[in-house]
Amino acid sequence: MSQLGFMEKLLDGAVVEWRPLGSVAEIGTGSHDTKDAIDDGSYTFYARGREPLKLNDFDFDETAIITAGDGVGVGKVFHYAQGKYALHQRAYRIAPSEALNPKYLYHYIVANFYPYIKKTSVHASVTSLRRPMFLKFQIPIPCPDNPEKSLAVQSEIVRILDAFTTMTTELTTELSLRKKQYNFYRDKLFSFEEGGVEWRTLGELAENHDSKRKPIKSGLREAGSIPYYGASGIVDYVKGYIFDGDFLLISEDGANLLARNTPIAFSISGKTWVNNHAHVLKFNTYAERRYVEYYLNSIDLTPYISGAAQPKLNKKNLESIRIPSPSLEEKEYIVTVLDKFYALTSSMSEGLPREIELRQKQYEYYRDLLLSFPKPDAEVAA
Repeated sequence: MSQLGFMEKLLDGAVVEWRPLGSVAEIGTGSHDTKDAIDDGSYTFYARGREPLKLNDFDFDETAIITAGDGVGVGKVFHYAQGKYALHQRAYRIAPSEALNPKYLYHYIVANFYPYIKKTSVHASVTSLRRPMFLKFQIPIPCPDNPEKSLAVQSEIVRILDAFTTMTTELTTELSLRKKQYNFYRDKLFSFEEGGVEWRTLGELAENHDSKRKPIKSGLREAGSIPYYGASGIVDYVKGYIFDGDFLLISEDGANLLARNTPIAFSISGKTWVNNHAHVLKFNTYAERRYVEYYLNSIDLTPYISGAAQPKLNKKNLESIRIPSPSLEEKEYIVTVLDKFYALTSSMSEGLPREIELRQKQYEYYRDLLLSFPKPDAEVAA
């Protein structure tokens, strides 16, 4: 069924009226600053563009949608507040009137508010929000002359969309648990009894191919299908290649060496091009390569990193890293176990992240379907 047909069936001939958000919701900011937060507070404190904090007093007792008024994630970071909560002085609350189901408003705003402010903002990038921007934002009200039916339509839309968000939440929770399980088994598998295993340096275990690397400035790269790797993964796609086979790349420089927001060791296969920001190591077997990859991503490499402003893991320090080296059979066993956890917790082709991505796309598809109300011939003025 087309979007239009689906909405016509849901509305059953009723009209949709577009109203300014300011006419169907109370909009305002809070009175607190981030420095007011305390660890053992009794009430949720919604700050700007970050996870909720805690406070010992509250500003509001209501159901509302929360978004940052400035800073990182401005206009895009939404929370669904219920009950007593505190609010940052540069965060906004949108408390709907009785004409709106709060969750209906939440879904609609999450999908449409940021594109609206990007379009109406004077600047190319939105740095802060002002109350008039909220007041003029248009909200579709189904069956405006029949409040009972209007809320029934809104509730049906919420029921369908919440079912998808619940699935995503459950999968995300499962992923978090599996990652903890993975970390537990990884640490256990790499915990060798003293004297029970030989320790060797990385320089003894791998063949270094750094001398074959070749950086290409962005303006000189010829577009193609070959992945061009840097310190943290694929940077671009180019024509031609300098490596063909299975290698382990290890970040040579960059803030991620200390932050570890992404793995600093990652395997590559096939035809590739690598610049001078990643070390290139060759191993005799798949098990040895993956074993070292898992191990390096599990330990603190700070003792081997030089430079504070520009962290660097040079070749000498890299090859001096000591690694426990059990038999090949034991390495194969460890890799087999960790590969299964990796596929479940990190693979975008078969694991939980892939399932979460699919459910999110499914949610967005139905959200667009359910919230695509017919508009008047002339677009409602912003």
